[in-house]
Amino acid sequence: MVRNVQLYLIKPTQYDDDGYVVRHWRGVLPSNTLACLAGLTEEVVAQKRLGEDVRVQVHLFDETVDKVPVKRICRSQRSARTKTIVCLAGVQTNQFPRAADLARVFRRAGLTVLIGGFHVSGYLALLPAIPPDIQQLLDAGVTIVKGEVEESWGDLLADAVHGRLKPLYDFLNDKPDLYTKPIPVVRKQYLRKFVAPNFGTLDCGRGCPFECTFCTIINVQGRKMRFRSAEHIAEAIRHNHRVHHVTFYFFTDDNFARNKNWEAIFDALIRLREEEHIPVEFMMQVDVLSWKIKNFVGKARRAGCINVFIGMESVNPANLAAAGKNQNHVHEYAQLIEAYRTSDISTHVGYIIGFPHDTAESVRRDVEFLKHTVRPDHASFFMLMPLPGSMDHLHTARRGEWMHPDFNLYDSHHEVTAHPHMKDGAWRASYFEAWNTFYSFENMKELLQRGPRANYWNNFLRFLWYRNSILTEGRHPMMCGFFRLKGRKNRRPGFPILSRWAYFKTRAKEIHADLRGMLRILTEMEELWLQTRHPSEAEQRVVEELTRIRAAYGRLKPADLQAAYRRAKAHFPSLRVPSKLHLFWAKWSPLLVPGKVYTRRDLAAFWSTVRERWSERRWVRIPVLQLPFNLLRDAQLLVIFFFHMSRAR
Repeated sequence: MVRNVQLYLIKPTQYDDDGYVVRHWRGVLPSNTLACLAGLTEEVVAQKRLGEDVRVQVHLFDETVDKVPVKRICRSQRSARTKTIVCLAGVQTNQFPRAADLARVFRRAGLTVLIGGFHVSGYLALLPAIPPDIQQLLDAGVTIVKGEVEESWGDLLADAVHGRLKPLYDFLNDKPDLYTKPIPVVRKQYLRKFVAPNFGTLDCGRGCPFECTFCTIINVQGRKMRFRSAEHIAEAIRHNHRVHHVTFYFFTDDNFARNKNWEAIFDALIRLREEEHIPVEFMMQVDVLSWKIKNFVGKARRAGCINVFIGMESVNPANLAAAGKNQNHVHEYAQLIEAYRTSDISTHVGYIIGFPHDTAESVRRDVEFLKHTVRPDHASFFMLMPLPGSMDHLHTARRGEWMHPDFNLYDSHHEVTAHPHMKDGAWRASYFEAWNTFYSFENMKELLQRGPRANYWNNFLRFLWYRNSILTEGRHPMMCGFFRLKGRKNRRPGFPILSRWAYFKTRAKEIHADLRGMLRILTEMEELWLQTRHPSEAEQRVVEELTRIRAAYGRLKPADLQAAYRRAKAHFPSLRVPSKLHLFWAKWSPLLVPGKVYTRRDLAAFWSTVRERWSERRWVRIPVLQLPFNLLRDAQLLVIFFFHMSRAR
């Protein structure tokens, strides 16, 4: 008789190009799948579905930020009365190789293993036969779960506990009614592993009515929209704010605008914000027609929406037609962006590179059109991939065209098919060029200056995240966090395990390069902040006083500066009047004198000169006496910069 159940819910990651498991010190996007399964499991345990005397311990591991303790899990079923169940959850195509490797290890240890997610569900949804790689897992005793499990999670766990699991469960045609199903659960310990610990996820609905050929959503979650109760969503947000201090959400619905319950959900959030004073904010995914829905944009802002992700995909009408995006009309894109910007909602567009009509020249031209005519606040670029579960994959397979056999590369920044016009690496080069063009310093500066002031830091921090991901790691930001972690032995089968000395030498060089890259990006973003930051009302008041004094007396003395601060302090009591020493220091620190042009260009020029003379071995020409002074100035700016970022977060 089983008395103890050890349930491991694991969201696997992928391998990098060198075969190492991709893991970061801090992540950015928490997994909603883990939150959903945690909520469902709590309900199963509360109802004692696994037995009156069965004790269930639930362990959550997100391998993008957690080191999965494989050996400890393998040893966890030593007692005859203990049952260990490993659920590899939410497995996407690029994560499938890692999930399969983990599954084989756990099966060799005699553990019960299940795999679910978009890859296996989508693959099996469209293909008439079971693919060889999934069949190998079935032969090894791994259970494959196809579809959503809200209606069946208790039965699945009961079958696992009592040893009667089937090889394959197919729930694809039994789409659950989400209205009263358990809400995804927030776990504070899990959220601490992410940059923003107040960040939660929630799927308010599932499905999408459109027919995009590259999409797997419509073939897994269906084209019929299903939604959760607005009251249940509000209660979950209220609880998470009170207990876990979660105030920001990513609504993971593939298309929130087609959720038939959108207005009731917005109304519930408006009541939370305006009557209960819960400062909830969120980002959501919508289609290009959402701005035309009556009251949608206005109510979204009142409900706390500060950012929308829009599936724009291309500005080339021929590409949109090829992808089945008949609802997208390029001539309306600028109006779409402006409709959200007018309501102080930042816009973030998804843009795919590699459609049949793309060339290196047309992609370059289209990105310029996106920047200067459409003008979204953010853009995420993806390389077109025939994901299993999409019509693109089905049609490519039927035509017998080449697709890369390694699913680990299906991550939006590798070439996995042959492109008719971009060969020999030109496709991937165009992809990274698009990132660097859109997120150039001048374009980021323009975006911050014209974007909603209320969303300044939200936009700024996303720029920091994206620049670090692309320039430091060369990975898609949505699959990247901050500061890469690696384990010497945590490597893909078939790759050699390096000796300790060889590994540490290689890793030391990588860490040095990563830190240099991160420092370079930080100084760039510091300069961006200096040039775009919005002065506070108190600062503006001081500037007005300084302008008045300068007009009357022609020049400013430290005493005049102090007088301007004192007059401003009458309106802003918290404003600190600087001492004469501070004002002397302000000659070199632009942040202490409002109204001055903010820049660190002189510092950058100084350090560039130092590096140049050091590399040329002209050491006697290095201005040694200026080194500590400029180090202090740089440190001062950096501390102030981090202070403002930490307050914004």
